[in-house]
Amino acid sequence: MSEMSERLLRGTSKPQGAPALLVLEDGAVFQGSACAASGEVFGEICFNTSLEGYLEVITDPSYAGQIITMTYPQIGNYGVNLEDAQSDSPALRGLVVRDLCTTPSNWRSTQSLPDYLREHNVVAVEGVDTRALVRHVRDNGAQRAVLSTVDTDAKSLLAKVRASESIVGANLAATVSCKSAYEFDSLPASHAFAVSSPAERRYKVVAYDCGAKRSILENLLRAGCSVVAVPWDTPAEEVLAMEPDGVFLSNGPGDPEAVEGTYLQVEKLLGKVPVFGICLGHQMICKAAGAQIEKLKFGHRGGNHPVMNLLTGRVEITAQNHGFGLLFPSLGELVPELSGGFKGHESDLRFWTNARIAPVVQNEKFGRIRLTHVNLNDGTAEGIALLDIPAFSVQYHPEASPGPTDAHYLFTAFTRLMDGRDDYLDIDIAADRLAGWTFGEQAATVAGASDREQDSMTEGGR
Repeated sequence: MSEMSERLLRGTSKPQGAPALLVLEDGAVFQGSACAASGEVFGEICFNTSLEGYLEVITDPSYAGQIITMTYPQIGNYGVNLEDAQSDSPALRGLVVRDLCTTPSNWRSTQSLPDYLREHNVVAVEGVDTRALVRHVRDNGAQRAVLSTVDTDAKSLLAKVRASESIVGANLAATVSCKSAYEFDSLPASHAFAVSSPAERRYKVVAYDCGAKRSILENLLRAGCSVVAVPWDTPAEEVLAMEPDGVFLSNGPGDPEAVEGTYLQVEKLLGKVPVFGICLGHQMICKAAGAQIEKLKFGHRGGNHPVMNLLTGRVEITAQNHGFGLLFPSLGELVPELSGGFKGHESDLRFWTNARIAPVVQNEKFGRIRLTHVNLNDGTAEGIALLDIPAFSVQYHPEASPGPTDAHYLFTAFTRLMDGRDDYLDIDIAADRLAGWTFGEQAATVAGASDREQDSMTEGGR
């Protein structure tokens, strides 16, 4: 090989990392190379199907206790901009990818993803056959795993992982919640090129921070809310003393059964103030109503999950990140006259999507509760609305960080709920999905100019 060829090879190739192993508790072993911090970490193995938004995924506090596998093969190619981060530091246990890009190219990038991961001491491995890994998790279910760059003995790691703690029963929300109340009043300057100025602030919202993503709180600001975030276990009496127009329950990690300090307070808040919950917040409302929560086989994580809005029949492509879900029948018995005459529950909620009915149950604590959204992939519950008190919730993430903007309307719905409107969910999601984005305004301007030009040509032809 010539000297020039060797220089080109050095300049376009990255050095091979130290050997690393991922071992699952069922004995499955996956080999790779270290590509960030070195170490040994334990967590629940999961996978995310998003094609972009890796920084938002990595910094989402809902991933506390988990080792994330990205299904898209190359991660890090557009680098890192810290204003896209969802928290000050990653809460995940480890990262598994096929290929980690070391030379990003993007005008907003300030550093490479490998450098960011090393800076925050995140153990990561590349070179793994992520297709095989994802198929294994999909077929065999989420389970404990160990990711190590320091011990490459499979038998040793298998013994360690089988002795490690499960996230089931662990209150991970407490580990990522804020320590004291604070006013959230920050919008990223670098997003101004794509996002319009926020609406005038007309609502005071208290947000339970169970691991809240910054972009969710930002969307509340943009919808016209002033936001005060409080710790996960703040007494309801303290929240009501702040005299909020509404209470928001945030996303968060882990087993909702273990977050008793939140759902017991939510039980006291329901009926006294409008409440909106997202993801773990949705589960907190369900737990407050006495519902049962199930652990999903491998969870929902990614930006391409289809959900039907039973009220409109529209399908939303949603961003999701959860490993637990509501068992809708546990909320109460069906009310036949409000459920198309049907009297019995269905285990697969896609029955209601086919029937085009939003069924209603009678709950012992809070009266009538309607199923509003259903996951079209597996027929699980994705949203509810309480009909006798002002409260609603969804299992997915509507703020699109990362993900599509189909569910943006839910922030508008929350403001309408605080206005006291019964039709707060009756929103044209096709129009609202562009609300707040400058490209939506630009498209409208271009369309308007085109219409005026066409009118002018028509007049001239006359």
